[in-house]
Amino acid sequence: MHLDVHDMRDFYYRSALGRAAQRIVRDQVLQFWPDAHGHTMVGYGFAVPLLRPYLKGARRVVGLMPAPQGVMSWPAGQPNVTVLCEETLWPLETGHVDRLIMMHGLETSERPSELLDECYRVLGPGGEALFVVPNRSGLWARSEKTPFGYGRPYSLSQLDAQLKRHDFIRQSHVSVLYQPPSSRRFWMRTGPVWERIGRAIPALVAGGVLIVRVSKRYPPERTGLGDKVRMPNPLDVLTPAPKKEQKPV
Repeated sequence: MHLDVHDMRDFYYRSALGRAAQRIVRDQVLQFWPDAHGHTMVGYGFAVPLLRPYLKGARRVVGLMPAPQGVMSWPAGQPNVTVLCEETLWPLETGHVDRLIMMHGLETSERPSELLDECYRVLGPGGEALFVVPNRSGLWARSEKTPFGYGRPYSLSQLDAQLKRHDFIRQSHVSVLYQPPSSRRFWMRTGPVWERIGRAIPALVAGGVLIVRVSKRYPPERTGLGDKVRMPNPLDVLTPAPKKEQKPV
């Protein structure tokens, strides 16, 4: 079940806890991808808070928002880059996306397998994706005060297995959001401390969110998927066209 886009907006832009979560997750995204100059950047679900650093340098930025969630104009005060779309039918050409971020999309989808096929389709050769999902072992998945408390939380092994089945190869992963999902002053003030402790000693406390960076395996190993996403060979244009037989006059 997708949350309403207005609930997402209110959490990430109008609450102290949401702004803190946005900053922590976005900083980690920048650790993975510090520069997107000349790249096509796409976010699906409610990933627009993570796309802002790339607005200037990227060749193109697109925010896809699923129909059950709804859409809002973003970024404020600038030309809109968001679009409402079907979960498994994105208005993007095959193989044209360099970097894809999915947040609040996979765990709330009713058709996660088809959604991952669509992710695979739009990514180009050498493309990478970040999947941001609630951690099954973390506190954030158990609290409905945040968007991470909805949908299906994942363990790393569960997410890894699902991504492998759809021809994604995990490159790296990290857990973030170690502070409790509470807006009380004490937890907000000590949030950075919990983040440092959690990353230094992950066995002590589980992070609320998993971020997994993957690359696209091509050609795919899944039977039948290759025909759907097969890229044209650019050298085909150099192949001479077959000569037509001339009929006798």
